[in-house]
Amino acid sequence: MPGETLLNQRYELVAQQGSGGLSVIYRALDRKLGRIVALKILRPNLTKEPAFLEKFQQEARFVAMMSHPNIVTVHDVGSDGATHYIVMEMIEGNDLKKLIKARGGLPLDKALDYGIQICAGLGFAHRSQLVHADVKPQNILINREGVLKVTDFGIAQAYTDTMPQTRSEVVWGSPHYFAPEQAKGEKPSPASDVYSIGIVLFEMFTGRLPYVGSSQRELALAHIQGEIPKAKEFNPDLPNDLSNIIAKVMSKRPNDRYQHADQLGHILQEIRERGRHSAQATAAGRLAPPTAVRQQPAAAPSRPAAAQTPSYVPPAPRAPVPIAPRPTAAQAAQSSLSAPAPPPAPGGTKPLLNADGTINVESTGGYTGPFVPKRQAKGEGADIVTIILVILAFLAVAGLVPLYLLGVFPLL
Repeated sequence: MPGETLLNQRYELVAQQGSGGLSVIYRALDRKLGRIVALKILRPNLTKEPAFLEKFQQEARFVAMMSHPNIVTVHDVGSDGATHYIVMEMIEGNDLKKLIKARGGLPLDKALDYGIQICAGLGFAHRSQLVHADVKPQNILINREGVLKVTDFGIAQAYTDTMPQTRSEVVWGSPHYFAPEQAKGEKPSPASDVYSIGIVLFEMFTGRLPYVGSSQRELALAHIQGEIPKAKEFNPDLPNDLSNIIAKVMSKRPNDRYQHADQLGHILQEIRERGRHSAQATAAGRLAPPTAVRQQPAAAPSRPAAAQTPSYVPPAPRAPVPIAPRPTAAQAAQSSLSAPAPPPAPGGTKPLLNADGTINVESTGGYTGPFVPKRQAKGEGADIVTIILVILAFLAVAGLVPLYLLGVFPLL
């Protein structure tokens, strides 16, 4: 009975939650901390390989150091005799695969939200130099608040690195999501995870897988050589740009995809925001009142003179318009220098100034000397009067000098 099994006198197995090609998952009680956890026990055929165990423990410790809301937290890794296990946070909810099986294709906004969360978690892992290597809906958990958690980091990567010759016996339990390079036996990279995200996106938006086959070999050849299907062919309501993005990340060559999940996440975020803004604009247009059409009033029937007298409605008082002082010639010249460039004239004349205030070479025939603005006609008369007044003042001061000298020298 699972309830009677106790690992390291600490973890009490309560019930089996699921199983896969690499492990069996149990709901367990951590007696030391008094909390429910998810405990994943590796299958016995894996624990016979010391190289795998060493790599698995290394990967598990690395994952345990990561903290992200879209990655399942690893609490502990250990062994009890021949039983090797990893302890993780318990997620109350279903995995994404069960949700797709129950509902088929998901609504556009929800599927985009899930895709963005998947990219957020895997993008964080990619920045930490960690490749998942087994991205599939079964490894994506959804809690009761709708938050996605990517799980099973490190196990597939450890197996691929240490036992590639027997990978098909275990890891090929879910060949529908493997990248072409993985199907060829090559080492997976972050771009391989991006490919798998593309398969998951295709399945979320269409309710079906892009490739099917009666055997692992057929599926492998479909990923390697098969034509990339368009998600829009199975979901006509899917936007063209989103369908094209999914096809891009399902490219056969890694260099033709986005290289990290973060890049794909930004694209999905942009598509979602653009769609929401478009929907809001459409809704606002529907709610806007129609433009009033002014019609001539119909002729009213004749009534007594008293009834025809219109009531007087006094007009609303108008606010006084402030009169700005007229600028001087110097201020006007300075204003013309700092003003933005005027638009081209209807006849095709180029503006004299560029937007940044520099000389437009085309408008001056190639001349780029200093720009001197023309004097405004209204300011020209004012400058002449100013010059005359200055001359008269100078003459007046010059006439006072002899008088000053006559009054001062006798005293010397």
